[in-house]
Amino acid sequence: MTSSSFIDARPWGDAHLYTLRNASGMRVEISDLGATLVTWFAPDREGHFADVLLGHDTPADYVNGSAFMGAIIGRWANRIRDGRFVLDGITHQVERNEGDNHLHGGSAGFHRQMWRVAAVEHALVMTLHSPAGAAGFPGNLDVTVRYALGDDGTLSIDYEARTDAPTPVNLTNHAYFNLGNDASIRDHEISIASDTYFAIDATSIPVAREAVVGSVFDLREPAPIGVRLEASHPQLALAGGFDHCYVLNEDAKEARTVAVLFDPSSGRELSVATDARGLQFYSGNYLEGVAARNGSRYRKHAGLCLEAGGFPDEINMDGERAVLRPDAVYRQRTRYTLRVR
Repeated sequence: MTSSSFIDARPWGDAHLYTLRNASGMRVEISDLGATLVTWFAPDREGHFADVLLGHDTPADYVNGSAFMGAIIGRWANRIRDGRFVLDGITHQVERNEGDNHLHGGSAGFHRQMWRVAAVEHALVMTLHSPAGAAGFPGNLDVTVRYALGDDGTLSIDYEARTDAPTPVNLTNHAYFNLGNDASIRDHEISIASDTYFAIDATSIPVAREAVVGSVFDLREPAPIGVRLEASHPQLALAGGFDHCYVLNEDAKEARTVAVLFDPSSGRELSVATDARGLQFYSGNYLEGVAARNGSRYRKHAGLCLEAGGFPDEINMDGERAVLRPDAVYRQRTRYTLRVR
């Protein structure tokens, strides 16, 4: 992937916005508040540019909001049952900020932190130190996220993390996408290359790994999202739509395409490639009334998330794979590529 992108910066309230641009005129704005993807302007099949990300107007909206718009999520993306896990024989209790469960790093997670920023070889490199005890997690954690925009329309997100004591780590980006001009993603078509997904309980904690075949969750071939949302299925009823983790190739060494999203009206197509084990498909079930651009409010299903990372509550499934130790480096690679067809 080649890139001729360059970076500029401007104040944005108490934060800053950094802009990546490429040779085709795409531009992505990223804030040092939460290492957040704020905008991504991309052309449709007629060459008209529009923002394909949902977002808020001001930094305060991001700090006070509950939708995690575009942010880097950590130290643990998704949920931990009862906010509790056992690590090396020691029981740890972390913040319970969604009922009895831990969600997305807690109330002062990475999405509400100010990140340090540097421009390195046409990329935006953002770093954060998370001290031992933050949200109840053990170990000091140092995180690096690298954003780069290629001339082929690929936005790369490379994650690294190091610790001085064993600690659970699961990082992702929580961008909401809407590739068209409609206020809903119901007309979008989606495919996800996965044979199994995690069924959840009423608190969105996985309870079983189930085959997609023969169910509304079978997205191995492109399917219109609206039709699937209207299907009768107890799992959709529990979550108000899709909010489920699809199991990918668990031993992938390189990023591979795992999902494709297409909007027929604009011709924009988003492909997702990652080396992560899981992909959380969230259909924006709780966006009703959330602060949007220009003082407006979003409606339910206004956007969707495709969050690459580990499994929800994985630390309580097969804990060792979810643990970072001092002699290791956490790495994850995700690529979002926008094209038109």
